[in-house]
Amino acid sequence: MSSVPESLRPRRPVSPLELFYDLVFVFAVSQLSHHLLEHLTWRGAAETVVLLVAVFGTWAYTSYEATLLDVHRSVTRWMIVIVMGLGLFMNAAIAHAFDDRAWAFVVPLLLILFFAGAVTALAGRTDALREHFRRTLFWMAVSAPLWIVGAAADSGPRLWWWAAAALVDLTGTWLAHPLPGRTLSSQELAFDAEHMIERLRLFFIILLGETVLTAGRVMTDAPVDVPSVLAAAGVFTALVCLWAAYFGGGEDVFTTVAITTDPVRSVRLGVNSAYVVLTALVALAVGSELVIAHPLGHGSPTLALLLFGGPALYLAATGWFFRATAHGAWTERLLACSACVLAGVAAVRLPPLASLALLDVILIVTAVVLARAHQNLAHSLQTATNA
Repeated sequence: MSSVPESLRPRRPVSPLELFYDLVFVFAVSQLSHHLLEHLTWRGAAETVVLLVAVFGTWAYTSYEATLLDVHRSVTRWMIVIVMGLGLFMNAAIAHAFDDRAWAFVVPLLLILFFAGAVTALAGRTDALREHFRRTLFWMAVSAPLWIVGAAADSGPRLWWWAAAALVDLTGTWLAHPLPGRTLSSQELAFDAEHMIERLRLFFIILLGETVLTAGRVMTDAPVDVPSVLAAAGVFTALVCLWAAYFGGGEDVFTTVAITTDPVRSVRLGVNSAYVVLTALVALAVGSELVIAHPLGHGSPTLALLLFGGPALYLAATGWFFRATAHGAWTERLLACSACVLAGVAAVRLPPLASLALLDVILIVTAVVLARAHQNLAHSLQTATNA
């Protein structure tokens, strides 16, 4: 059991300020999708992933910190507002971060990381919490020089410097920022896991919503004919199915996962999987835009990779999270992921509209199967919890 007294485990709903903060990252996802669309090469994909790790890292760190500090405290609210303003400038520079706005991206990024981390290291309610964020600041200090050198370098080598910095930040997040000889059990942290799980779920909805906006934006420029309308309807169907594959029948699963003896671990695994989910949705957004713009065009490896690789990554990441936390509803996702991979190979020679129809069939079946699997899993988890 957790060693944290019940009185130190706050439980509260997601606040309007936190939802307001999340809106800054709707803009970020749009910028990331646009960057990938404008640079449909392996280098462009690598640049998008590096920027994505940096941007989502700021969301994850700040959301963790707001949850740990309690958003009703004035220091937490001011931290969120300041980070939100810095994030707006950072996200505005995404499109040209590898051109002439490297410093416009890096300076707000580092200010966010060090400011929010320092606030939590000083204002944390417990010694364990303050110690954890002192370790976090150490990891940030390791990656900061790499971000700075990359911003000063030419656009060619900048990718390598920033990729190294993003790898350090990502490794720290995945491993919970360990230091040699200094261990911290996550069970010692007072943490509202139900709140943070809800933050993640709402953030996923925002990400799906951004893909809807992308589709809508392309529809305004597409001709009003049967192929374009069918393509737009197919993209909408795919998004609804991806929503259902994560949320359909699974509400009680998330509630049970959040009240385990080590809730911080469950949330950390959720954040780790969210990096991949965000990558998947950016890829799908770009693929959807290409299909709606040219529904009767020629298939290509690039389109197949975006259109089927995005959902495959989405299903693989959420399957890993379900397996690691709830120990169920992951085999169905693995099978659906495999179906997407096989269909993606065939889609290289199919017209975009036919590829989208094939994707919809896979996702509709997946959503129906997972709705039932979630209900069964929630019932078994609840039974085990009450036993």
